Amino acid sequence: MSPASTGASTTVGAVTTVPSAPVSDSRMAPGGPGYRRMSFALFLAGVATFALLYSTQALLPLISGEFGVAASEASWTVAAATGGLALFVLPMSALSERYGRRAVMTASLAVAVTLGLLVPFAPSLGALVVLRGLQGAALAGLPASATAYLAEEVRPRALVTAIGLFVAGNSVGGMSGRVITGWVAQEWGWRVAVGVIGAVAVACAVAFRLLLPAPKHFTPGSLRPRVLARTVRDHLANPLLCRLYAIGALFMTVFGGVYTVIGYRLTEEPFSLPQGIVGSIFLVYLVGTVSASTAGRLVGRLGRRGALYLAGGTTATGLLLSLADSLPLVLLGLVLITSGFFAGHAVASSAVSKTATTGRAQASALYQSAYYIGSSAGSTAGAVAFHAGGWAGTVGVGVLAVLGVVTITVFGTRAARIAARREPVAAH
Repeated sequence: MSPASTGASTTVGAVTTVPSAPVSDSRMAPGGPGYRRMSFALFLAGVATFALLYSTQALLPLISGEFGVAASEASWTVAAATGGLALFVLPMSALSERYGRRAVMTASLAVAVTLGLLVPFAPSLGALVVLRGLQGAALAGLPASATAYLAEEVRPRALVTAIGLFVAGNSVGGMSGRVITGWVAQEWGWRVAVGVIGAVAVACAVAFRLLLPAPKHFTPGSLRPRVLARTVRDHLANPLLCRLYAIGALFMTVFGGVYTVIGYRLTEEPFSLPQGIVGSIFLVYLVGTVSASTAGRLVGRLGRRGALYLAGGTTATGLLLSLADSLPLVLLGLVLITSGFFAGHAVASSAVSKTATTGRAQASALYQSAYYIGSSAGSTAGAVAFHAGGWAGTVGVGVLAVLGVVTITVFGTRAARIAARREPVAAH
């Protein structure tokens, strides 16, 4: 079966495909020296990042109750963090080009965990939102630097798997953060709950710094604004990269909206679940851990676009199932949404790293910026839609975002097929 019929890259693939690494390649590979340490270190970085970034998401009903605000206002404690990350990820990626991936990731985690220990003492909703925004800005040094580190230090054939493991750490951090905060908050309140997450993140940050191997293939770049602007312009002029950025943003719009609002839905009629049980719902993130870590095999079988179609269809099916007033069906819907989202995110983010042959940190930063803009937009739009039309409104926002993913992927598939037909003509 041809690449076009499977959804795999054709002419575009010629840009993204990297030749197999020679035997003498000194970069890391599964089973080789340092690979396990590197994988575990970045897994822990992913855990800390998502645990801190979304530490208030499962607690929004309690925050609403303490400060006397609606879901749309409380949701800013999530949107501010993801928005801060989206705004600062590009500048932080520039610093990583100059001072090194490991140095920037270490500094980012150090500042973020310090702010995480201050969050429980926020005297007002406004102060809480400000602290969360600063925390998100600090965390901006992690995502783009991590994917750039992997692109430089890991052999091309192992890149999708390595990035999938990092994304899996994101899912474990998101899951554990929400589960822990749910049960702790039920007994001692939301402030103690976010304090516990801060302490967990401190432990992850220390282990990360001790385990991550020193980079061997990093070459310092320039901090000159004109050089950075030219690199960003070149990336934004690449149609494939722009499509991948949009896909990441749209997938995260779904995910941000669903998980910002689900706590309100499950604590209200007809479910009326206690906070601890609501927090435990986030155990479905384990499904995301599996789908992200197996994204490489999925791409190998279906091609990048085939994997994106499957991820989008899985997410849409989950959204529709979640409309039922049956807890088992809602849970099944969340499983499908989570599985589809993490698979789509792992596929898109790894494709960005393969496509960008220069300025990888900026390419990844632009993806992460779009991704977290999608999270902020989804959190806000999902909460507003829930206030206006209930859970069906939130699902409507998600379905529109999935349709956007499918439309972009169809366009990319069509463009690749047209380019493939023109290539033989050009050769003559």
